[in-house]
Amino acid sequence: MTTKLTLTVEKSIIDRAKSYAKNTGRSLSELIENYLETITQENDQDNLSPKLKKIVGAVKLPKNFDEKKELRSYLEKKHL
Repeated sequence: MTTKLTLTVEKSIIDRAKSYAKNTGRSLSELIENYLETITQENDQDNLSPKLKKIVGAVKLPKNFDEKKELRSYLEKKHL
């Protein structure tokens, strides 16, 4: 069952979104519905897009990998 929804959005964003929808052969309603469906789905790998599924698990890190430590080290090198 579909129902009508009224949104308040900046005109420039609506114009760009309409143009994008037209260029991709979809309706603005379809784009918004797909977006809302995506953000409200549970975080489960079964719901990942095919492109994202291809890269999930592509990198194998050691079991003792400390992400926070590595990020800190990278940022220190970058900014100091």
